[in-house]
Amino acid sequence: MDTQDIGWLNLLIGLLILIFPLWILQKYKTGLAKDALISSGRMVLQLLLVGFYLEFLFRINLWWANILWLLVMIVVAAFTMIGRTGLKWRKFLLPNFLALLFTLLFVDVFFLMLVVQMKTVFEARYLIPVSGMILGNAMQNSIIALNDFYNEIKTHPAVYRFSLANGATLRESLKSYYKNALIKSLNPTVAKMAVIGLIALPGTMTGQIIGGSSPVTAIKYQIMLMVVIFAASAISSWLCLILSSRYAFDDMGNLRKGIFYPIKRQKKK
Repeated sequence: MDTQDIGWLNLLIGLLILIFPLWILQKYKTGLAKDALISSGRMVLQLLLVGFYLEFLFRINLWWANILWLLVMIVVAAFTMIGRTGLKWRKFLLPNFLALLFTLLFVDVFFLMLVVQMKTVFEARYLIPVSGMILGNAMQNSIIALNDFYNEIKTHPAVYRFSLANGATLRESLKSYYKNALIKSLNPTVAKMAVIGLIALPGTMTGQIIGGSSPVTAIKYQIMLMVVIFAASAISSWLCLILSSRYAFDDMGNLRKGIFYPIKRQKKK
């Protein structure tokens, strides 16, 4: 079974549906219409460029080219995480990069070699899409974890300072902050897993079925992808918290100054 192709003219026609959400956003003066339009344009352009590039990458299927592309993905994800958390990239790029790199290597090898049983983990048709799904979800959850952790540290430092004063190590003093950050980070993923198949059919499963795969085969892939995505999200969130906290605190357990970019305050009208 071949997937029904979407012609370029049909793609342009399909984009016309954006008129309705943009009109709604503009009508109620949400301030999001312009951002939504720009984001939609960027999304279309980026996906088209990546689509043509991946078609070329799948065709040549060279292990070093696949690894290079994965490294680019990880670097972009690490920069995105730092930008969304307000941390300075000079201090936190390395720990975030290492956390994502270890997570992706571990989960990719586990899934592709032990579960799918590929002869090589560098097969582009499997490695690139699977890594993209894993990395995207891991990045999203890690951003939530880092945001919650450092916001709580800045606004409610009394808990860990009290623990330090009573002889606890810095890691022990931060345990409750780690706990809360992980809960907020992973709770949406846990909730999503609980309702998959009842409320919605996931995109990977739907795509495989449309592509001609057996529904049972698609379901088995979706089950394992959800499991490894959850595992990757937990590992990357935990590693980002542990590794970044090594740079965030001094020898006395104080949060270092100058690790955050200053918040831009809007001028009062």
